[in-house]
Amino acid sequence: MVKEATIGPDIDLQWWEGLAPYTPILEAMEARAAAIRVGAAREAIWFLEHPPLFTAGTSSAPADLFNPFGFPVFEAGRGGQYTYHGPGQRVCYVMLDLQKRGRDLRNFVCQMENVVITALAELGVAADRLKPHVGVWVARPGSGGAGKDKIAAIGVRVRRWVSLHGFALNVDPDLAHFSGIVPCGIREPGLGVTSLRALRVEADMATVDQRLVQAMTSLWGANAEANRCAAGGS
Repeated sequence: MVKEATIGPDIDLQWWEGLAPYTPILEAMEARAAAIRVGAAREAIWFLEHPPLFTAGTSSAPADLFNPFGFPVFEAGRGGQYTYHGPGQRVCYVMLDLQKRGRDLRNFVCQMENVVITALAELGVAADRLKPHVGVWVARPGSGGAGKDKIAAIGVRVRRWVSLHGFALNVDPDLAHFSGIVPCGIREPGLGVTSLRALRVEADMATVDQRLVQAMTSLWGANAEANRCAAGGS
């Protein structure tokens, strides 16, 4: 880790240097969540990038994995299906104590979507939900509203009411790598994957992080246990 900050008195923010290997991060996240549960550690949100890899959620279908690139594939233990992680993608692992935040997993997922939607709005990107799918979506330029692309994926696990995993926001990844899977198992025509760079938004990772932290602070920084999510979306 190369940088640390806090949100309020309870949440540690930590940035990991370089491309973080998946298995050690997963093990560290499991350990941190266990410590949070017994009161031995503060809540935490980790900001990092992974080397190119695919992760399999608990609902993953083998037919959705092609992997012509030969990237490593990891069992993530989170909900959802296959997803891609790689350089240029901001991954945030969110370890919060939901025991004191309402014990409502659906509300928590909605809150994470709101964090991303709010941060993107500050960058000039209009994003929203696309029911019944989980994640954050934008209108595809030039599609006349017929095309929608996912810009952020969300996958969560809760153990004894402490959250693990979180969300991945596409800043400037190699979008061709997503062709190695059916992202999140979504095969519907007109739905795809995009990034800030593909939308011609020139924002570096530090700027994206600043907007994310602002949104997280507003949502989780004070009176968080009373924060109910207002879920809109199409």
